[in-house]
Amino acid sequence: MFNIMFAPVRPPYLLRKFYSDFTWNMPGEDRKIYLTFDDGPLPGITEFVLDALKAHNAKATFFCVGNNVKQNAEIFQRTVDEGHRIGNHTYFHKNGWYTPVPEYLQDVSDAAQLINSNLFRPPYGKIKLRQAQALLPHYKIIMWDVISYDWDQSVSPEQCLDNVTLNTRPGSIVVFHDNIKAIGNLKEVLPKYLEYLKQNEFSFEVIP
Repeated sequence: MFNIMFAPVRPPYLLRKFYSDFTWNMPGEDRKIYLTFDDGPLPGITEFVLDALKAHNAKATFFCVGNNVKQNAEIFQRTVDEGHRIGNHTYFHKNGWYTPVPEYLQDVSDAAQLINSNLFRPPYGKIKLRQAQALLPHYKIIMWDVISYDWDQSVSPEQCLDNVTLNTRPGSIVVFHDNIKAIGNLKEVLPKYLEYLKQNEFSFEVIP
């Protein structure tokens, strides 16, 4: 088991090397960036993200919580219709460390009934080895190489923006959150970050 939650903005090399079956970035020479958003869809928040992405002609990958998809089906459908990729983020945002393996796998399966995707990201970055072993034959487990800490109330918008701009590299998978905790930072930071990426000639890609 491991905990990404309290890791630096960029996860340590040894951690990525040890869990090499997981996808941490998309290496390549092209200046491609892979924006991801966790926890939605939620009214107001996910729609803000979609509007910001549309304004910059940018695509992203959304790791959705099944229960939120059920409650906000129209926003979920808009996400799909606008050409973004979706991924499974469990049905009830389960913490793998504190959830028995059968219960966790059932929660992923329940989410899969609404989210047709072979991409999976564990909530909080917490997953047991047995859970991962059971999922890997069916899913790509997508982690990240840059995390914004947008949900952390102690992180200012300025620090949040620095987290992503100073650490983005070609092929980076960058994590934001379309959830209530993150909305303050997200509204300040996302438009500026999108502009930064365009000015620095990054292209926006979904996770394949």
